[in-house]
Amino acid sequence: MGANKNPFYRIVVADSKRAPSGKFNEIVGYYNPNTDPFEFKVDLNRINHWVERGAQLSDTVKALVKKAQSVAQQS
Repeated sequence: MGANKNPFYRIVVADSKRAPSGKFNEIVGYYNPNTDPFEFKVDLNRINHWVERGAQLSDTVKALVKKAQSVAQQS
């Protein structure tokens, strides 16, 4: 998502058998690196739901989830 020189990312759950830019199962969050401080929102309950069912997080999503968990613990 986003535009040229204006990135915006959705965090999605997708089946590995589909094309990387193809259909996805669910949007579980987003990440906007353009704002200061950067803006991101993830639904940790839905991520945990999918991980329990065998989903694997990418390295980038793992880092974002780790940040979200640390922010949730501080609140």
